[in-house]
Amino acid sequence: MQTSEPRIQTIVLQPTPFCNIQCKYCYLPTRDDTSVMDIDTVIATFQKVFDSPCVGGQITVIWHAGEPLVLPVSYYESAFRAIEELRPSSVAIRHSFQTNGTLVTKEWCDLIRRWNVGIGVSIDGPRRMHDANRVTRSGKGTFDRAIRGARILKEEGIQFHVISVLSKEALECPDELHAFYVEQGIEDVCFNVEESENDHVSELMTLSRESMRDKFHTFLQRFWTISRQNPGITYIREIDGLIPRIFRPKEAPLSNEQVEPLAMLNVDCKGNVSSFSPELLGYKNERYNNFVVGNVHEHTIEQMFTSKAMEAMATDIRAGVEACRKECGYFSLCGGGAPVNKLSENGTFASTQTSFCNLVQITPTNLILSAYDRMEAMLSTTNDVIQLAQPFTIPGATAVELELAEAAYA
Repeated sequence: MQTSEPRIQTIVLQPTPFCNIQCKYCYLPTRDDTSVMDIDTVIATFQKVFDSPCVGGQITVIWHAGEPLVLPVSYYESAFRAIEELRPSSVAIRHSFQTNGTLVTKEWCDLIRRWNVGIGVSIDGPRRMHDANRVTRSGKGTFDRAIRGARILKEEGIQFHVISVLSKEALECPDELHAFYVEQGIEDVCFNVEESENDHVSELMTLSRESMRDKFHTFLQRFWTISRQNPGITYIREIDGLIPRIFRPKEAPLSNEQVEPLAMLNVDCKGNVSSFSPELLGYKNERYNNFVVGNVHEHTIEQMFTSKAMEAMATDIRAGVEACRKECGYFSLCGGGAPVNKLSENGTFASTQTSFCNLVQITPTNLILSAYDRMEAMLSTTNDVIQLAQPFTIPGATAVELELAEAAYA
């Protein structure tokens, strides 16, 4: 049985499984399905959440798992209003879209601005890198349409981040990618190394885990260095997201909502609910009831929490987390990894290290700590006066080392 009360932090809603493009590395099994989540399903979801003692004080609502912008602006106006009418005053909600960018218009920008919606755009870099995988249903590249969408957001003053999937070729081109982002005015970047998930097998799987790690280490080191040496890029998720976790106070808690039951509530367009990694919705597995713990039209949050499927998943995920705690020196940074990657790569939730965590956790952490060690060595040998107030000055330090000094001594 579960022993602690869940706390819902993130809700991932699938307004539609359908996507208007056909990325070659897409893992979503139902992307041809044009079903739409009824507003009644949206209402039922939030009624169950707000009626539950599991609701937290702040919830991020991510509209994803398909292309959310294939539905009209009016759909989200209705959905946002319905949620707002139900929302208790004690709960803050922030909506977010992850889009391929091809359908962005000024009308969408008005909605985003009106409701303070976060937005991420998927762009894989310059035309040849982007169009190698992100193609229309007829096989044509989507670069021009995606860039047009990003430019509209920029012109309308809408802040956004870009997620780029790194292919084997892209890992060899950090300078070219950096120049591209700066040219396009993209300041906030996130990298996803192409993965093998569901029925997609990445070409990077032909490389050994060590080779992939080395390639990503070289790429990220170079990209971080030139980003700090030159203006343009203000945020690199793989670096800037980790630095506060590495240098956080010992008493500061670490959470990983992907390993906590119902911390991440994932709802498909029919109201079926899963938890843990959002990618699990649509996967098939008899042991875990295809990862479905209930339906918002039929079950309460408490019933989902105590369902047999939830118990089976939570037991195996917890075993994997405990194994990570015992075996992995990086546990304090990630809190047990991503269950979907453990299942996809290792065949079971009850397992430890994956190529995914090797890349997104271990590699950037090693990179940051190596730079920190150099900075510490510099501090221990210099006879010059070191100014620890803002801005930092350390003779001979690079921009990267100064950044780490600020994080460590702030």
